[in-house]
Amino acid sequence: MSLLENWRDTAYNSEKDENANKKFWEGYFEKEESIYEKLLSNPDEIVEGTVLELADKYDTDIMLFTGFLDGINESLVNPLDLEELEESGNVKLEIDHEKLYYNMLKAKADWLYNLPQWDSILDEGKRKEITKKQRISGTIIKQKEPGRNDPCSCGSGKKYKKCCGANK
Repeated sequence: MSLLENWRDTAYNSEKDENANKKFWEGYFEKEESIYEKLLSNPDEIVEGTVLELADKYDTDIMLFTGFLDGINESLVNPLDLEELEESGNVKLEIDHEKLYYNMLKAKADWLYNLPQWDSILDEGKRKEITKKQRISGTIIKQKEPGRNDPCSCGSGKKYKKCCGANK
């Protein structure tokens, strides 16, 4: 079983009782926050090493570190092939900080996007801009339906009532 499969089987196991599941995720989120605090404290550093070395560096086990990698992967300049990841596999964490902040907002991970380390990475204006962009991305804008006598939006040149609106 790959590291990623092991992580997902453990993290998303529906057979665990509710208390065990809650305890698991509380422990994971605490560890995740600790790793991000360390990474964001030195934002220009590109972290490299094997999965095992980095799990040790961030004082966690391989399974939880794999979960961390699963979460941060979309925010890396060069995403990892998590399906092929092994303990001895090399990992390079070059973070796109704007994308990371956006993804934290998208995940509603307020314990992460409110970390004080962000103050020295993205100024307040940039964070507001990213927040606005993320909020707009989740907004569904319904197109106004044309009036009966308006030209049809399909470009046929016919009136809407004689074209796409005929069946309505």
